[in-house]
Amino acid sequence: MRVGIGFDVHQLQSGRNLVLGGVRIPFDKGLLGHSDADVLVHAIIDALLGALAMGDIGKLFPDTDNRYKDINSLELLEQVLDRIQKRGWQVGNLDTIIMAEQPKLQLFIPRMITSIAENLQIDKEQVSIKATTTEKLGFIGREEGIAAQAIVLLIKDPSRDS
Repeated sequence: MRVGIGFDVHQLQSGRNLVLGGVRIPFDKGLLGHSDADVLVHAIIDALLGALAMGDIGKLFPDTDNRYKDINSLELLEQVLDRIQKRGWQVGNLDTIIMAEQPKLQLFIPRMITSIAENLQIDKEQVSIKATTTEKLGFIGREEGIAAQAIVLLIKDPSRDS
């Protein structure tokens, strides 16, 4: 077994779409970033990469590379999953938390779970997504940004010899 942890944060800005867990959330602001700035997927990617000591999202998909400009972060997640599977690992389970004062996310979490589970090729019961506020404290509380944290358990794929 291998365990990895990931964290990401992006600034909220008018004129951008808000995408979390591959789901577009109706809101008057979105997250600023080189890609779609999906903090949840970025945290998951870093957790997956960390579990196998493969660096981080910035190393693999640098914001200086225009191939990743405005890319759907789920495409990056698929590339990371492919690398993990080629090394003989699979996701055991994933636990995440999104930190946002606004918008309220509870209604969107089931769709996020479905999106992440499908992209990681696992059952929805293996994916936990929670949302919390910071009780109006800090940059999240002032609605300046959104952060996410993820922890993942990888297990050896029993069908692989590597």
